[in-house]
Amino acid sequence: MTRVLIADDQALLRGSFRVLVESAPGLTVVGEASDGVEAVALTRREKPDVVLMDVRMPEMDGIEATRRICAESDVRVLMLTTFDLDEYVYAALRAGASGFLLKDTRPADLLAAIEVVASGDALLAPSVTRRLVAEFARLPTGPVTRLTGVTAREQEVLALIARGLSNDEIAARLHLGIATVKTHIGRLLHKLAARDRAQLVIAAYESGLVRPTPS
Repeated sequence: MTRVLIADDQALLRGSFRVLVESAPGLTVVGEASDGVEAVALTRREKPDVVLMDVRMPEMDGIEATRRICAESDVRVLMLTTFDLDEYVYAALRAGASGFLLKDTRPADLLAAIEVVASGDALLAPSVTRRLVAEFARLPTGPVTRLTGVTAREQEVLALIARGLSNDEIAARLHLGIATVKTHIGRLLHKLAARDRAQLVIAAYESGLVRPTPS
């Protein structure tokens, strides 16, 4: 079973998410938190696989709660918000979130997102990805992340990840087998101390390896 913790300051939404999550085979809710402080405490106690984390909450917001959770555990965080705003996307991913979805996401897509994040992958809604790239376009130029020890081939793979290509698409573009692509990604995760693909995207942009395409 995939264990899910729900963090949202609105009781009605927490209840709705609980009903939805527990309606899916293989998913179970292990707790509910009404603010970031409670989310951190419950995560420590219940050790869920995934936390559904609201962004705006009292006492401690979801971004700070995510930062604390990801700093001390391997728990995956899927951010949920009604605010499709650049600063929240960037801050959430920098804090260690593995996914970012809007609250108007279809129920089936939310359940699928929980499974994707629980499996160790990262997930971003298409609109969020566009806004994330726009955020990078506003950042000061100059390398922040060093790609120390990353080979030329791994840099090619990293650049394609940052452009949003799937493993299959990367394999086709570089004429590699899927297993080889996965090996390169595994090495990138290790060398860049990244939790998942979302963190690799950040590293690609912050290093200057990939530059946003002007709109």
